[in-house]
Amino acid sequence: MNQGQELFYNFFIERAMDDKKEEAKALLEESFAKQAAGTFDMTYLQEIMPKFFAVLKPESIEEVKKAMNHFSSTL
Repeated sequence: MNQGQELFYNFFIERAMDDKKEEAKALLEESFAKQAAGTFDMTYLQEIMPKFFAVLKPESIEEVKKAMNHFSSTL
């Protein structure tokens, strides 16, 4: 995991619902593996985003959306 991934990982896990943290970790690990393999693209991001939002605390969704939109602009 690179430094940027670690920052996002911690940011995301802090905002995940307590009973969904393991699911959140698995989603992040899958995404980071795709990044490492060079297969993380806009199509994958659009597919995975609803899964990411499903594990977040409702009050954190907008904050995470902004962070993910910023990241997606670099794809």
